[in-house]
Amino acid sequence: MYDQTRAQQPPDRGQDRAERRSSAPDALLPSAERDAVLDRLRKAINTFADAPHDALAEAEGAFDDAAAHLANALAERRRALHESWQDQDPEAQSEELRVALRQYREITQRLIRM
Repeated sequence: MYDQTRAQQPPDRGQDRAERRSSAPDALLPSAERDAVLDRLRKAINTFADAPHDALAEAEGAFDDAAAHLANALAERRRALHESWQDQDPEAQSEELRVALRQYREITQRLIRM
């Protein structure tokens, strides 16, 4: 079916929307660390019926590992962001500073939504 509204839009407008939708934020944890934590959590869930206290201890350990990995990843992200703008010339390009601000905003909003 012919979509007149879509046909009248500039050709790059729809493409920009698709690019924004497809650009998901970077994962905070590397996949290996994430998989290891999830494996521990699955183990806890699967062993709960036979050993509930051990399963809870395993789940708590998985939570602690995830929190520690996340804290380390956030500290590294903050360090990299800080270095990206801190030592720049006072006459630095405002666009570079705007990018750093946008990255701070995005990571902070992700934290708040957790």
